[in-house]
Amino acid sequence: MFWMRGTGSKAPRPLARRQQLVSLVSLVACALALLLVGSATLTRPWHALEFKTFDVLTALAAPYRTTLPVVILAIDEPTFQELQQPWPFPRSLHAQLLRRLKEDGAVAVGLDVVFADPSSDAEDAALARAIADTGPVVLASTREKIDSANAALWLDVLPLQRFLDAGADAGDAGVEPDDDFVVRRTPVAPENFALRLAQRAAEARGQAPVLRHFDWIGYRGPRGTFDTRSYYQALEPGLLPAGFFKGKIVLVGRSARTATELTRSQADLFNSPFGTAGGERLFPGVELQATLVDNYLTGGGLRSVSDGWTLALTALLLPVLLWASRRGHPAAVAGLTGVLVVAMGAGSWWLFAGLRVWWPPLLPAIAAVSLYAATALVAYAAVRQRARQTRSMFAQYVPPAVVARLVAQPDLMRLGGEAREVTLMFTDLANFTTLSEQLSAEQTVEVLTGYFNAMTPIVHATGGTVDKFIGDAVMAFWGAPLDDAQHAEHAVRAAIAMQQAMQPLVADLQARGLPPIHMRIGLHTGRVVVGNVGSEQRFSYTAIGDAVNLAARLEGANKAFGTGILLSAATAAQLPPTLALRALDDVVVKGKTEPVRVFTPCEDAAVRDASQAALDAFHARDWDGAERHLAQVLRLLPGDAAAQRLQERVAAARMLPEGADWSPAVSLDKL
Repeated sequence: MFWMRGTGSKAPRPLARRQQLVSLVSLVACALALLLVGSATLTRPWHALEFKTFDVLTALAAPYRTTLPVVILAIDEPTFQELQQPWPFPRSLHAQLLRRLKEDGAVAVGLDVVFADPSSDAEDAALARAIADTGPVVLASTREKIDSANAALWLDVLPLQRFLDAGADAGDAGVEPDDDFVVRRTPVAPENFALRLAQRAAEARGQAPVLRHFDWIGYRGPRGTFDTRSYYQALEPGLLPAGFFKGKIVLVGRSARTATELTRSQADLFNSPFGTAGGERLFPGVELQATLVDNYLTGGGLRSVSDGWTLALTALLLPVLLWASRRGHPAAVAGLTGVLVVAMGAGSWWLFAGLRVWWPPLLPAIAAVSLYAATALVAYAAVRQRARQTRSMFAQYVPPAVVARLVAQPDLMRLGGEAREVTLMFTDLANFTTLSEQLSAEQTVEVLTGYFNAMTPIVHATGGTVDKFIGDAVMAFWGAPLDDAQHAEHAVRAAIAMQQAMQPLVADLQARGLPPIHMRIGLHTGRVVVGNVGSEQRFSYTAIGDAVNLAARLEGANKAFGTGILLSAATAAQLPPTLALRALDDVVVKGKTEPVRVFTPCEDAAVRDASQAALDAFHARDWDGAERHLAQVLRLLPGDAAAQRLQERVAAARMLPEGADWSPAVSLDKL
């Protein structure tokens, strides 16, 4: 039997290929995750989440005040009660308001009311004269959609021409609410109401128009942030302090809160972004226009970050998280993902509050979580696959408890080979060839199966690893893949139990009239290389080295010594005193010069003592003493093959001439 020598090997290439495959699968899974996230960005729920993020940042970043001198005159419930006028109010009432504001020093006035249809000539004339007399006045216009059988048309609804001729400006007061009826983006109309009012106010102050481009509305606070008074208070002198409107921009519009007002005034209301943070949900259109005027004049609006930066950051996450997933522990990768998500949220907040830039962090944040989930899922699948492979590889070799521990702690099994001290076992069935000649192939397999089924559990029960079955032989070892400080003892106890388990098997064969068989076992302890050894197509967990050779040779030497178990001195040296051994002889392995003493288990103390005394006398060239002790062994064990062989060697040594070369050890090749 020939065994390869080895001192170590690199990790099998299949492992590297498996790692490459896992990396490739991770890349594909991450690409699919990004594709799914990208597809989700096209859906309404995604936009709703982004809008809610905007609302949360708005609530957190809002200063809850304005530095711009703006006053809102609200057409509200108290106004209806005080004036006892139905809506729409007489235009002469608006004319009266304009004159009061002019007298009090208002800079500019914006009437967020559409005066598109004529009323009585006197009423319209009164409002036109007031517009001409009071100065900067901006009136609201709007657009109406007209559906026809073939198309939808948009019609501009402008104030009466006589009001424009009187000096009023017109601006589109329309806004574009999102699906949740919150207005977040600036009006698309180039000449919108708030912009025209901001321009006229800047001109009245003698300033150049400060027209800042922005994409998103920068809310200053929830409803009521701007100074809001009831419409009627500005009509009657004494209800507001003198000069209250001096230097201020005044906006007039509806501000309803009750269902009665909604019916009576056809209220101009939207949802508030502050409702997400628990604030009041409704936000009047006139206050929305005041917010836009503030944004135009103070630069409080927000610009958008280019989508390219978001896509670039999202793409950068892929190599970062892939690298981390290959190098780090899953918990560390989860922590890194959490840090990235928090950093994105913090970055979005800093841009929003500090630089007035809106960068939605949802895409890169969800992408980071999705990439982590994809890599974690692939890693979990790879671990599960590796666990299944480990179980399938070792379940036939080692006990289930050992397999479970290897699966839980894969580092205990270093793929590719490592040097370890183990105790090796080789078994063989003597006379099996003769037996098999009398059996059919099926019966031979049946006998072997029964034999292996009896021996394997004993190896496993003592913590051993079944390396392989070679015909009718078993190769096993103790001390790998898990460390075992008592591997020698466990191996010897397993050998004794295996010999005992052979008795019912042999009795069954004899009962069937078949030739008897018996098992020979060789044991040796030494350093070998254990690990996955083989080709790229097939490899197995095994042991290689000189110690394997010696264990195999000791199994065969049982025939010469007439024993069932033969173990080396290296194994015997690690056994406790409770395992009694009989010393048999000293042997020299082919290729070695140092002799090895061999032992066999023996419970008879007298036999053990006589055998040891015979060997001591033999080494001392005390031929008579050796003969005497060997005779005692044979009286205790008539026909003992080991004692008879040593007797022959003593007799041969007697015949040597004086001074001839002589060695007390015998070569294993001669046994």
